[in-house]
Amino acid sequence: MDLGLKGKIIVVTGGANGIGAGIVAVLAAEGAIPILFDNDEHQMNKVVEQFARKGIRVGGINVDLTHRDQCEKAVKNVLSEFGSIHGLVNNAGINDGVGLEKGTHEAFLQSLERNLVHYYTMAQLLLPELKKTKGSIVNIGSKTAITGQGGTSGYAAANGARNAMTREWAVDLLPFSIRVNSVIVAECYTPMYEKWISGFDNPKEKLAEINKKIPLEQRMTTEEEIANTVVFLISERSSHTTGQLIFVDGGYSHLDRAL
Repeated sequence: MDLGLKGKIIVVTGGANGIGAGIVAVLAAEGAIPILFDNDEHQMNKVVEQFARKGIRVGGINVDLTHRDQCEKAVKNVLSEFGSIHGLVNNAGINDGVGLEKGTHEAFLQSLERNLVHYYTMAQLLLPELKKTKGSIVNIGSKTAITGQGGTSGYAAANGARNAMTREWAVDLLPFSIRVNSVIVAECYTPMYEKWISGFDNPKEKLAEINKKIPLEQRMTTEEEIANTVVFLISERSSHTTGQLIFVDGGYSHLDRAL
């Protein structure tokens, strides 16, 4: 299926690693021009160069998303080089373990900065261009907002707010035909996930235990499976879909664990 994304400029935050990198790869395969906004400059440049060697255009801008001035400058750079922006994938974030008992007031606020505030910042900065192009927004969310996880109040709160903003923005932007949706992730084996699982005494056993709890095929969702849904939602092929929270998780969040 041609998703109609050829030549479309799509900003992907946190696009250098993990799920973000998977989204960038699928966008590029569809002929879009993904622009990575990422603070991991080394990895970002590596990704851009890998595509360049294949003759595929992918952009990258080193930016700390918690600083609005850097975000403003990055958006201006994109417009200066490409002239327009057709979509935004808000993806960057980290499950930073800021919990209720051991967390501090300052750490909680920092977690919201890392995981929530820049979603708003980027949407607000790109809105004038998205109005012109009738573009779309996809927010990446986490099952922690639905199921809870324990020990991660900041991240869970941020993801709950991402879900709320998805529907709030979908309402706000109806007059402009700008669609806003969210893809919710549960268990996806990214490099960050691998680092987390390696912290257990028996990581292989822990991983097997988690896999058994995923109803569909008892395996983790792949980055590409997340990306396929994201790219469909960012495209005009999903032209009458807005305000949706779509769980790409093998049934983890909603199906009976007894399965």
